[in-house]
Amino acid sequence: MSFLHHPVWLVGFRPFFLLGCLAGALLPLAWAMVYSGAANLDSSPVDALRWHAHEMFFGFGWAVLGGFLLTSTKNWVNIRGHHGTALAFLSFAWLLERLGMSYGGAWPPPLFLLSNNLFLGSIVAMLSWTLIRYRDQDSYRDNAFFVVLLPAFIVAKQLMLHGDFGAGSEMTLALFRLAFLVMLERTLTQFMKAAFQEQILRQPRLDMPIKLLGLILVGSFLLPATLGAALSLALGLLLLVRFVFWKPLLALRRIDIGIMYVGYLSIVGQLLMSALAQFVDPGWVGSADTHLFTFGAMGCVIPAMIIRIANGHTGRKVVFSGLDRSVLYLMLAALAIRVGLPQFAPDLYLASIHAAASCWLLAFGLLGWRYIPMLLKPRIDGREH
Repeated sequence: MSFLHHPVWLVGFRPFFLLGCLAGALLPLAWAMVYSGAANLDSSPVDALRWHAHEMFFGFGWAVLGGFLLTSTKNWVNIRGHHGTALAFLSFAWLLERLGMSYGGAWPPPLFLLSNNLFLGSIVAMLSWTLIRYRDQDSYRDNAFFVVLLPAFIVAKQLMLHGDFGAGSEMTLALFRLAFLVMLERTLTQFMKAAFQEQILRQPRLDMPIKLLGLILVGSFLLPATLGAALSLALGLLLLVRFVFWKPLLALRRIDIGIMYVGYLSIVGQLLMSALAQFVDPGWVGSADTHLFTFGAMGCVIPAMIIRIANGHTGRKVVFSGLDRSVLYLMLAALAIRVGLPQFAPDLYLASIHAAASCWLLAFGLLGWRYIPMLLKPRIDGREH
């Protein structure tokens, strides 16, 4: 078997969920060491805070989002999708970016810029082309939101690294938030029907304003602060209204479904906390609203989606084993430790960073141990991809 014909290059989720597991295990641990002074980033071309934010969003986050979208977009438009050489190239570009972000401080500026933009620029171009080229056969008409938000990630990345860090971070979070809102709207409908034979509310007159507000808030740093806060409050309240009609008490009976609802509520909480901060100083410890999103939405939803997709798209039944469920509980523990504990015990802030990073290391280590072998082997049902 040649290198490019290895099963890992059959479809996008395979290499990028593998890389996502490695990033989820190692990047929080690396930050904990840097934050506590046990390691340094002297060779990085950017300061430590920019490195941390960039690597969690554009390293870890985009590995998983990229794998999801490379897999989903081909199904949405019913084509073969990017594979083989294209996936090997994207994986190389992702690894080169990690190398450049940590050790590219002494590189010639053109080389660093190439390393820093090759992955995101390439994958955004590939995904956008797929959605635009095959628009007429797209199963979801609201994929127009992805056509807009995907290139916007490139702008947010430049702001985060080379411009206004606060604006870049806010824009990046808002882009991930919109992507999660679109994906949760689709997947939770399917999951509730499959798990409980229950329909949850899907009302276009509610769903579309939610997505439009999410899109507007991508540019909230350009708006007057009070207007941005009002829009965040409006979106949070609309999401909360919809949540009530999505049968949360039923969903919480199963950890594999319930954790998705925790992620949804974390988005609501982040929006409300962000809005509140424009009017009063709540005294939160440790960028609580940002970490509520990264630990609550990204941290809780992503492992559950990796488990579902890795099983279903390798020909296996989507059943959460005891080990899978333990991973989800570890991520819930990380959320409570990183966001909740410092509010009650500020003196334990550093300890909370290390403990939460340890939870991620163990959770994504277990995910990798269980699923990377599946990602490296052909489907068990005989289908090619």
